Amino acid sequence: MPNEIWVTAEQQGGKVKKIAFELLSAGIDFSKKTGQEVAALLLGSGLEEAAKSLTPFADKIYLLDDPSFTPYTSDAYLMSIASLLKEHQPSLLLGGATSTGKDLFPRLAMHLQTGYVPDCTGLSMGEDQKLTARRPLFGGKVFAEIAFSEARPQMATVRNNTFLVNENPNRSAKIIPVSPRIDPFSVRKKVTGFERAAGAKLDITEADIVVAAGRGIKAPENFKIMEDLADAINASVGTTRATVDEGWRDLKDQIGKSGKNISAKLYMAFGVSGAIHHVLGIGTCKTVVAVDTDPNALIFNYADYGIVGDLFQIVPALTDELKRVLSSE
Repeated sequence: MPNEIWVTAEQQGGKVKKIAFELLSAGIDFSKKTGQEVAALLLGSGLEEAAKSLTPFADKIYLLDDPSFTPYTSDAYLMSIASLLKEHQPSLLLGGATSTGKDLFPRLAMHLQTGYVPDCTGLSMGEDQKLTARRPLFGGKVFAEIAFSEARPQMATVRNNTFLVNENPNRSAKIIPVSPRIDPFSVRKKVTGFERAAGAKLDITEADIVVAAGRGIKAPENFKIMEDLADAINASVGTTRATVDEGWRDLKDQIGKSGKNISAKLYMAFGVSGAIHHVLGIGTCKTVVAVDTDPNALIFNYADYGIVGDLFQIVPALTDELKRVLSSE
């Protein structure tokens, strides 16, 4: 019987992403029911510090540390991970619902002919080692609970901030070095370079707090007040499709159906009307605060707290007050 729970520990520049620690924490909880070991799957190059950070969260770390895994290409990852999965046959493989996870996991599932649930906002594990996955449909209007057939591994990608990170995981992982399992003639993609976005902060899908402005911000230079607010509370700045279409903000910051889904603990929307293609992206945020001059703006239908007012008065005042309160702590 499969006896391990695996998590793909996605990293960037040798730093493991927060979602990996969330999923390993969930894996530890599952293991208390099933008696399975928890293993992290870490691929990349120069991963000594990354592996060290994962050690308290797993029983094993399958370490594939080789230049062929940097940067990420689906071909190289697919061949090596699929080979390992066939060899060890874990019952479960989890990953983040990131751009990498969304690219890699469906390829793995097709290759292995097993079940896969994307973009989950909840997971539960029975003592029979069978996973139930929860994911939103129709922009969070309904939630589907999905069970798996007998094929293994059971595979799912999970949104950021779905699980809390275990503060005392109390594991001590054994590091298992694994050689790359790549057929160079099967690698069809080559990354020729990267272009880093100016002023890049934590991606909005990973941030605990996201502040966003819509067309009500009036001009691209006015995003400066949003950046000041974000700096004060360690938040990331998002936006709507309207401002991206105007060229005021980069596509990477867009929230909504044609942008990104976020699951922030706190989402603050300023001058955002609440068009359906935007609110489809915030359905799993824990707390939503909305500020708009129009008392009938649709965004108030989705907000836990609302203020009818001018963002150009409220945002600077809020920023000053937060700085004052936080500096006194």
